Amino acid sequence: MEQYFTDFSPSINSFQPRSQPALRRRRQLIQRLFLIGGVSLLLLVLIFPSWRAAILPVVSLGLLSSTEDLQLQTIRYYDLSAVQGSADGWEKEERVLMCTPLRDASSHLPMFFSHLRNLTYPHNLIDLAFLVSDSKDNTMEMLTSMLEELQADSDPTMPFGEISVIQKDFGQKVTQDVESRHGFAAQAGRRKLMAQARNWLLSATLRPTHSWVYWRDADVETAPFTIIEDLMRHDKDVIVPNVWRPLPDWLGGEQPYDLNSWQESETALALAETLDEDAVIVEGYAEYATWRPHLAYLRDPYGDPDMEMELDGVGGVSILAKAKVFRAGVHFPAFSFEKHAETEAFGKMAKRMGFSVVGLPHYTIWHLYEPSVDDLRHMEEMEQERKAREKEEREQAERSERVNAMFRDTKTESEIDNAFIHDDMETEKKEKTAAETENPKKPEAESVEEFPAAKPLKVPGQEEQKAPESLKGKDLKDAEEVPAIKPAQEHAGATHDEQLKQKE
Repeated sequence: MEQYFTDFSPSINSFQPRSQPALRRRRQLIQRLFLIGGVSLLLLVLIFPSWRAAILPVVSLGLLSSTEDLQLQTIRYYDLSAVQGSADGWEKEERVLMCTPLRDASSHLPMFFSHLRNLTYPHNLIDLAFLVSDSKDNTMEMLTSMLEELQADSDPTMPFGEISVIQKDFGQKVTQDVESRHGFAAQAGRRKLMAQARNWLLSATLRPTHSWVYWRDADVETAPFTIIEDLMRHDKDVIVPNVWRPLPDWLGGEQPYDLNSWQESETALALAETLDEDAVIVEGYAEYATWRPHLAYLRDPYGDPDMEMELDGVGGVSILAKAKVFRAGVHFPAFSFEKHAETEAFGKMAKRMGFSVVGLPHYTIWHLYEPSVDDLRHMEEMEQERKAREKEEREQAERSERVNAMFRDTKTESEIDNAFIHDDMETEKKEKTAAETENPKKPEAESVEEFPAAKPLKVPGQEEQKAPESLKGKDLKDAEEVPAIKPAQEHAGATHDEQLKQKE
C-alpha cells in the first residue's frame, strides 16, 4: 500500500517582504495625492473667499475660528485728525509730500537734486513724488539714476522716505522753449493739461500719513535751504513765496517772474463777465489788462520776509499747502473755473472753500533765467560787436608795436644826431683855422674875418652839397650863417667896384 505524506511546514520563501520598487511607488502615490489635495484646497480658498470661514477653522484645527482674525491682517486704521498740519511740523514729525512734475527736464535735474540734498527739513519725513510726461529727452533715465545715488548715500540723514515715479503722457504739444511756453496763444490749453498732470500726480501719491504737500518746480535756481520750515511756520492753508529771476546786466539785472500770485480787482471781475465760458485769463499779457496787485511787484529787498499778503490766485513754482486742503476737494481745475485754470484756479477754489491763501512779498526765491528769442538775437549782436572790438584792439596793438619797433629809443637817436652835428662843427672850425694860417695877408680874407660865422666867398648851395643828408641838424647852423654871408658878399662887391673905378 502506498502512503502519501504531505508536508505542511512553511516554505523557506513564504512571507517574504514586497520588493523595494513596489513600496517606493506606493509612497510616491500617497505624496502626490496629498500635494494635489493641498494645492486644490489653497486654490479654493483663494478663488472663493466665502469658503474661508468654513474651510480654515477645520484645517487650522480651530486656531482661526472666525473671519475677524483674517481681516485684522488687511485693514489699516488712520486718524486724520492727527495729520492736520501745524506750524512746527518738523518737531512733531509731520510728513511732507514733495511733488515735482517733469517734462524734458534732464538739464535741470542736477541743480534740482543739489537743492534736495540741502533741504534742512528731516529727509526721512519727506516723501518724493515725480511725474514724467511727454518727454523726448532722457529725463526718466537720469531721474532713476540720481534717485538711486541719493538713496544710497553714506550719510544716514540724506535718504528720503517713500519715492514714487509716475510716467503718464497727456499729449502736450507745446514745446519747452521760452517763446512757446510763455506765448499768449498757448496759455489756456497748456495750463489745462498741466492741471491734469498735477491732479494725476497728487491723487496717485497722497497718503493718509501726509500732513503737508509741497509743490516745487525743477527749474528753481536759488532758494533758502529752510524754505519748507519758513513757509510752514506761518501755519497757513496755502502759502507761496515771491518768485523773481536774474537777468543779464544789459537787461536790468533782475525781473519779477511769477505773475500768477495776485489779489482780485474790480477790473478783472468786469473783464471776466465779458469772456466766454471756457475762456482762461492769464496774467502778464496785454490782451488781458486786469490791473491786479501782483505779489511780485510788491517786493522790497530790505522788507520783512515774514510779512503776509492775502491772495486770490497763486503761482505754481513753489506752493506749500496742508494736505487737508486737497482731502477737502480742492484741486487744480483742468477747466475754466471762474475764468482761470491750474494754480490760479486752485487758489480761487481754496479761497472759495474758506481756506487761507497768502503770499510773502519779501521772501524771494529765484527762477532760472531762460533767454527769449529777442534776448538771444540781442546777445548774438553783442557777441559780434565784442568780436569786432577785440579785432580792432588787436590791430591797434600790432600797429603800436610796429611803431615802437621803429622808434624804440628816441633819446638815443637824438643823442646820435647831436653828436654828428657837433663833429661837423668841429671839423669846419679846424678847416677855417687852417685857412687863416695859410693866407694871413689877403685883403679878401681880412674882410671876411670881420664875419667869422661865414666861409669866404662860398655859395651856400655848394656847402649843402658837401654836407651829408643825414645831418639834418646842420640846417639850424646854416640858418644862422646866412645873415653873416650876405653882408660879406655885399662888402666884397663894393670893394671890387671901387677898384674898377680907380683903373678907369
